[in-house]
Amino acid sequence: MIFSETKLKGIFIIQPEVFEDKRGFFARSWNRDECARRGLRFDLVENNISFNKRKGTLRGMHFQIAPHSQIKLVRCTSGSIYDVVLDLRENSPTRHQWVGLELSAENRLLLYIPEDFAHGFQTLTDDSEVTYQISTPYHPESARGVRWDDPAFGIDWPLGVSVMSERDRSHPFVDSNQKS
Repeated sequence: MIFSETKLKGIFIIQPEVFEDKRGFFARSWNRDECARRGLRFDLVENNISFNKRKGTLRGMHFQIAPHSQIKLVRCTSGSIYDVVLDLRENSPTRHQWVGLELSAENRLLLYIPEDFAHGFQTLTDDSEVTYQISTPYHPESARGVRWDDPAFGIDWPLGVSVMSERDRSHPFVDSNQKS
């Protein structure tokens, strides 16, 4: 596995090393010891699948608060998405900065997201499927979100939004005086 840390400390892109032969390929997508050597920790307790019918679907920006904060390992298993992670750590020098990258079935990249980051994505193709491996179960009372279009973050989404839940559309702005 090849690990690349992004400009946001703690966010890693993981590229599986692919071993091909006439049958196809084999690749590891997670190895506890290799990850631990880089300070990445993760105990899988939940695995979720998000299927999205339409290109331009936006899901996010989601997180859970302590003591139910989540570590996520995200991979697109069908189609393609633009995945975004936003730094919400209180004393971080990169607070409110974000990184985005394409995850696709073709590039097989994974994204490691530690606690205290908001996460969301936009589908770049119809029929996109995303797998989330999660460290802490979903806890509705701890679920939070921030606006996908908040000017305080300036997230540059690649497409217009075709589908979004009302819940995601109504997350608050960082500055509550702003209007949508």
